[in-house]
Amino acid sequence: MSKPEVLTPAQGSRIVQDDSGCILFGQPPEVLKGLLLNNITSFDTLVLTDIKEKDGSLQNNLEFPIYFFLFVAKGLQEGRKLNLVGTKNDISQALRLMRFTLMGPTRAELDEWGTEAGLKKEWLDVAAAIALKDNNGDTIPVEGLFNLYPFEDDEVNIGTLTIKHLGADNYQIDNADGSVSVNLNQDAEVQPSYTVQTDYVPGGLVKLGVEVLGGASGFTPNEPCTGLALCYNGDYILIDSIPFLDQHLVARGISKNQISACFLTHLHDDHCAMFPLMLMPHRVEVITTLEIFNMAMEKLACSIGWKPEVVAEHFTLVEVVPGESLNYYGLDILPHVTVHSIPTIGATFSSVHRGYKRQICIVGDNNTMSTIRELNEQGAVRDETLANLERIYTQRFSLLVADGGAGEIHGDPADALKSDADRVVFVHVEQLPNEFDTTFSLASSGKRYTVIEGDPSLYTSQVNHYLTQWLGDPFPNRWMRSLLAEEEIRKYNADDVIIVQDAETKGYVYIILTGYCDVVQHDGQQFHTVAKLQAGDIIGEMAIITGAGTRNASVVARTPVTVCVFAEEIFAAFIEAEGFREKLLNRWNVRPLIKRLSQFQEMTSTVLEKLGNIARFEYLDKGDARRFDESAWYILAEGSVEDDEGVHSSSMEYGWLPFAESNTASIVCLEDSKFIKFRKDDIETIRHQVPQVNYYLRKQRIGRENSQVDWLLEQVEID
Repeated sequence: MSKPEVLTPAQGSRIVQDDSGCILFGQPPEVLKGLLLNNITSFDTLVLTDIKEKDGSLQNNLEFPIYFFLFVAKGLQEGRKLNLVGTKNDISQALRLMRFTLMGPTRAELDEWGTEAGLKKEWLDVAAAIALKDNNGDTIPVEGLFNLYPFEDDEVNIGTLTIKHLGADNYQIDNADGSVSVNLNQDAEVQPSYTVQTDYVPGGLVKLGVEVLGGASGFTPNEPCTGLALCYNGDYILIDSIPFLDQHLVARGISKNQISACFLTHLHDDHCAMFPLMLMPHRVEVITTLEIFNMAMEKLACSIGWKPEVVAEHFTLVEVVPGESLNYYGLDILPHVTVHSIPTIGATFSSVHRGYKRQICIVGDNNTMSTIRELNEQGAVRDETLANLERIYTQRFSLLVADGGAGEIHGDPADALKSDADRVVFVHVEQLPNEFDTTFSLASSGKRYTVIEGDPSLYTSQVNHYLTQWLGDPFPNRWMRSLLAEEEIRKYNADDVIIVQDAETKGYVYIILTGYCDVVQHDGQQFHTVAKLQAGDIIGEMAIITGAGTRNASVVARTPVTVCVFAEEIFAAFIEAEGFREKLLNRWNVRPLIKRLSQFQEMTSTVLEKLGNIARFEYLDKGDARRFDESAWYILAEGSVEDDEGVHSSSMEYGWLPFAESNTASIVCLEDSKFIKFRKDDIETIRHQVPQVNYYLRKQRIGRENSQVDWLLEQVEID
């Protein structure tokens, strides 16, 4: 035997191995790809992390490591089970999560959700037919795939290895020949193990088209999983939310502010990484069936350890019913059922252009048609489902995006040989068989499929939307027309300089329409990134308010960027005539102070802008005394005060507090002090409208004294 060895297959994870076993600590998104890229092809133990999310990603993604252990490492064939280590609560939540993603909903859950009888029977029968079976042909329950090892007195023995739980994500691993340490807190960032290929040139908005965020499977080590962004009249609807969503949106130059909705097909980890959508600057509409939405909320709840009803606060469900059309702001969405291991849907997205209907059909994850016919003969798949899928594979579409992943539960490219679609594109597959190379196309990240080209009106509507959002009030139509009469749309490559520090303003104000920018200052010795901007943010507006004739920072395109440039003179006249000068000046002054406060440091520029719109200053002089009431939330931004508990400085809170007991203490100012004040009604409105605010305010209260936290999960039932 030898001393344990530590390897890092991916950020946020560690492998510890000796001659007797291999333990994986932490399962960040697509961790399996990191393992494969590092030639690690076997492991027998998973250790759940204490910290559930980091750097915008969840840290306990078990699904693909389990698939690999069961089917590639021959665990199921050899009758072995995967060891699962963690606290009792975390193990129960992980098993419930895996039950939803591997087995699907129970009959009782479908009954509770009111699922139509025929569809309910089909989903249950298909799940039973595809489920993992033991040697007797009986379905293996999810807990039957694991040996469970809850920590007892912060210690677990696995074979010759002993795992000691020293603290949050901090471990010591011993065997007879030595010990090693694992501290996952050393990884502040969690990034993909593979290289993310980025765009440099702006692609432009379209009236109908698809951009490929990724097109491979969860087993492809050097490519992202399958995810699409459907562009309709300049807005984006995600087709599923793939792992490392933020990184792939940045790579394509698509701002999160440009995402209006997510069409969710099903729960598997390579399609349903929903956590980044909880951090959005606006509520995302989830377009799916009630059943898939409820399952997604359960999955996300078990992933972060929060109750499902609280997780659901961050989203808006737009319910669809298979076979029934939904008119989504002029886009016709016709959902259909596919045959997969758990409830799954696809859809046809249609728009009429110049009298002709243009259609994009996203089949969704789907078994081979030969298997579906067999399941139909067995009575598991309904006649109507089979007929509809056969129609989809022969009907005329402008674009057909189909599952070509083969394997146990994925499609066969040969199923589309009779398709009458103008273009057939396959996802879930790294390489098409040779016989299809000149017949079909293969989706890969960065490809774009345009069905209806865009025109300048798309950018005009974006300007209108973002200016109204920025102002916090409806933008006056006559002023909007005056601004747009002099507008100019400019496109920048990634890394292009848009504004130069210390240069004259040249009479322009900019609004970002697509992509991301960095605000950079040079202090004479080095550059500092002082802000990160995205679509919807305005550049240069405060030069009008403050009278500054030069730019105090440079703005650099971090991705391909489209901006609208309009005249500073007209913008200034609008601000003065409509009486917005004081409001904007207050926002400009309060914004940097909000950003420095611990309560808001993780929030994006767009969200800080919204908070600045409702924040006000309150000043107290040295020696002033004050008692706070519960009408507002007061945060000490500058100065120091003393109350019965002692002396306090920046970020101390008084008055009404979100998710905590009110603090109506009496204070005395030890020096001139400045408070930022949020009226209770205003901050509660923002919290319900902006998921990012809701999430971070809740997260910051967990574990704090006097907090009112009642939304955490404890031990849960698997079924």
